[in-house]
Amino acid sequence: MIHCDFVNVVIMRLPPLNAVRAFEAVCRHGSILKAAEELSVVRGAVRQQISTLENHFGFRLFTRGGRRLVPTLQASAFAEAASAAFDILQRAASELEGVAPGRIRLGVPSAFAVWWLMPRVANMQASLGDIAVDIVPMTVVEPLQMHPELDAVIKGGEYRPAAGIAALRFMEDEFGPVTTPALAKALSPDPAAMAALTVLISRSVPKLWDEWFAESGTTPVAFSRRQEFEDLLLALGAARSGPGIALAPRASIEDDLERGHLVAPYGFISRPAGYSLCCRTPDAKRPAFAALSGWLLRSGASV
Repeated sequence: MIHCDFVNVVIMRLPPLNAVRAFEAVCRHGSILKAAEELSVVRGAVRQQISTLENHFGFRLFTRGGRRLVPTLQASAFAEAASAAFDILQRAASELEGVAPGRIRLGVPSAFAVWWLMPRVANMQASLGDIAVDIVPMTVVEPLQMHPELDAVIKGGEYRPAAGIAALRFMEDEFGPVTTPALAKALSPDPAAMAALTVLISRSVPKLWDEWFAESGTTPVAFSRRQEFEDLLLALGAARSGPGIALAPRASIEDDLERGHLVAPYGFISRPAGYSLCCRTPDAKRPAFAALSGWLLRSGASV
C-alpha cells in the first residue's frame, strides 16, 4: 500500500503592482502630489493605491512628518526592496527588447571624481559620442550589488570578484602623505618628523594610514593631533589649506602636485590593485560599456 502525505503550502498573495509603484514613488518624494506628477495620474488615484496597499497588509504605511509623508520602519524596508525590484525589472525588460542603454549611471569615489575624472570629462564625452554618463559621487564606494540604481561603479584598491559582476582594472595607482610646501619645509627626511603635525583622516577610508605604514615599511607615527573628515575629498581639501598632513592616492591629486599646491615629502608607493570599473556581467558586453571601458583604459595608461 502506498501512503501519500499532503503538505499544505501557503502561497502569499502579492500586492497589486500599480499600488506598489505608487507607494514607492510616494516614499521617494514624501508627497502624494509629486508622486502623482511622476506617474501622470491625479492625486486621488495615488491615495487610492496607497489605501489598497494598506488594506492588503492590514496596517498603515505612513506617518506625517511636517508636510512630508514618512514611511514607517517596516514600510521603508519594503520601499527599498520595491525600488530595487523595479530597477531589476527595467533592466531585464531592456535586455529582452535588445535595447542597449545610451546612458550609464556611474558611481565614483568623490575625490577621484573631482580631481581625476572631472578634468577629463570633456575628453570622455567627445570619445563616447551619444553615450551619456551620469557621474554619481560616492563618499563610500560600496559593491555594485548594493546599488541597483547604478549601472557601474569605479572602485579603488583591492577588488574581490563577486558573482554576476565583471571588473576591468584600468589604472594602477600610488599613494603617500601630502601636505603644503610650507609645512613640508619643517619636516626632516625621517617620516617620524610627521609626529609634530596634525593628521587629517578620512572616515570613508579609516585604515589608509595603517596600510601605508605597513606597505611602505615605515614605523607608525604617533601624531600630535588628529582631525577627521567625512570623506577623502574633504580631507584633501583641508590639506591644501595647510592644517596638517593627509594620505592621498596620487591619481586624486595629480593636478595639485603639478601646480605646487601639495607636495609629497616622502614620495609615493605603488598600489598595483589600482582602480577598476565594475559592472553587471551582461552589461559588460554592451557597446556603451565597451566604449567607456576603452576610454578608461586609454586615459589610465596615459597617467
